[in-house]
Amino acid sequence: MRRADRLMQLVQILRDGTLHRAGDLAAATNVSLRTIYRDMETLAASGVPIEGERGIGYRVTAAITLPPLNLTMTELEALHLGLLAVGQGQDTELSAAAEALSNKLDAVMPEDRSRAPPGYSLAVYPFADAARGFQYLPQMRQAIRTRQKLALVLDDEERIVRPLQLDYWGRLWTCVVWCETRKDFDALRVDQITDLRVLPSLFVDEADKSLSAFNARRHSQSENATSGRK
Repeated sequence: MRRADRLMQLVQILRDGTLHRAGDLAAATNVSLRTIYRDMETLAASGVPIEGERGIGYRVTAAITLPPLNLTMTELEALHLGLLAVGQGQDTELSAAAEALSNKLDAVMPEDRSRAPPGYSLAVYPFADAARGFQYLPQMRQAIRTRQKLALVLDDEERIVRPLQLDYWGRLWTCVVWCETRKDFDALRVDQITDLRVLPSLFVDEADKSLSAFNARRHSQSENATSGRK
């Protein structure tokens, strides 16, 4: 498994908000404890709101805030897009200022920052890579609001999905969907989508295909994993 894929798998495991021991995370991803410790440090440095420490466990906390501001996901997206546009421009002075600003933003994020984190452009998910998916976010957000199905291409496979929720994980966006192609829930990395079309067909909430059903399954899996450790 590629490291980027393993990091994404760890985020999916931790996103239930419960405490997970490093040993269990290592077993789930088939790596050593030392690798898990490094991965947790990498995720935290990349902006994922990781809470915990060695010997206790780790979990992902929810809110993303910038004191004294509370940012919505849309406002945070706008901020990142602005930094991207400036940071990749030809004006070296402005590019350097964007890099400095990204470092300052990282420094005031609410997570524990005992070590100076890298700037946005040096994150584990490079800003330019994550930005590939930005073009689809407005369409996905609107489709979630209007309950419209999407046809998208991911890993050269076309899939028809019902978009349910957008999540932000430290410069990386994912979308929780019910996939009609695979007949199951999935959390798709938006930066890996290579094509997207909004379909005219609408969908209605169905008990077994809704966001609440996805959250219930995730909670059940977490409880089963916890009981299995006792």
